[in-house]
Amino acid sequence: MRKPEIDHILTRMLESNPNISDLILTVDKPFQVDSAGQLVSVTLKPHFEKLTSFQTEIIALNLINQDHRLMQALIKEGSCDLSYELPGVARFRVNIFSQLGKYSIVLRKLESIVPTCAELGLPEAYYKISREKNGIVLITGATGTGKTTSLAAIINEINENSSLHIVTLEDPVEYTHPQKNSTINQRELGKDFDTFANGLRAAMRQAPKVILVGEMRDRESVEIALSAAETGHLVLSTLHTVDAGQTINRIVGMFPRDEESQIRVRLSDAIRWIACQRLLPKVGGGRVAAFEAVSTSLRVKDVILHGESEGKTFHDIITQGRAFGMMTFDDCIIDLFDKGLIIENTAIAFSSNRAVVNRGIDSIKKTRGDQAAAIGTLEVDKSYGKSKMDSWKR
Repeated sequence: MRKPEIDHILTRMLESNPNISDLILTVDKPFQVDSAGQLVSVTLKPHFEKLTSFQTEIIALNLINQDHRLMQALIKEGSCDLSYELPGVARFRVNIFSQLGKYSIVLRKLESIVPTCAELGLPEAYYKISREKNGIVLITGATGTGKTTSLAAIINEINENSSLHIVTLEDPVEYTHPQKNSTINQRELGKDFDTFANGLRAAMRQAPKVILVGEMRDRESVEIALSAAETGHLVLSTLHTVDAGQTINRIVGMFPRDEESQIRVRLSDAIRWIACQRLLPKVGGGRVAAFEAVSTSLRVKDVILHGESEGKTFHDIITQGRAFGMMTFDDCIIDLFDKGLIIENTAIAFSSNRAVVNRGIDSIKKTRGDQAAAIGTLEVDKSYGKSKMDSWKR
């Protein structure tokens, strides 16, 4: 199987279904695509009922294209990341990994046009993030929830409204930003720098005002990002965490216990925003994003310093900070239900606090004149306990 044949297969896979986000190649499974959050098998000619280990390995080697660094990473670490392009069709972020001694491949489709905050329907918090001058901003969420896309929209917002030097450190470069009001230098792991820590260290000498780090992967990169934020840079990055509390705990957990107090102090001074994202199934197909956003305040700093406790949690602070652009997942989910974008079961399944979402949904139903709860006519059960009473009488 040669490169033109692989390009043909990938093109056919892209054309097979709407709303495709990922192409997945796994041994003993047919070619598959992720269409609107669901895995769908792809029928090709000639027909591939199941991929063999030889076929996935050949495709992987063609994607790696004799890159010694990637081959070394795949053999030593069990996986490697790269970018791949179908000229005139699409670009992909590719992960090749070993499983049970065989190779699997996931290709994430990348959009060619840089999105705007308005096009993505991002909340006001993201516009405020683009206007920050220093500190750390973290966009968090599970894999595939659009963190990189949201960061690209924030960078685009800065690019259109400010004249700044922006340096990005990515793995790989997903969105290619045009030069507008700002000057943007995009660097790719493996091609332009060897590790995020070294890339960050070099960026400190490149006179940027804004530094985008694709992901906070280890203690060293977090330390350098903190140093950059403390010296007046705005650092934007991502983490694979589900909410603000878990984000702080994840960062603190990267450091030894005897450094916990110090790192909490530095975080409380450096963090400006933590925005979390989830993707929910949308009515009519596709997916819609729900958001949680918390900005720095005296109460937030106190929770970062001393940890969450009863009556003093990030959720409590966000609920009471709506006037400052903060929002909880539950508020966002209730709003999505009110707009008819998601169904009730989806809202409850993805909620953080089901009681809060249930109350919100009931309130919306009452406003619409719908039945708030599935309770029919209430009647007294006159037969209840009669059989027992009759037996006692006998």
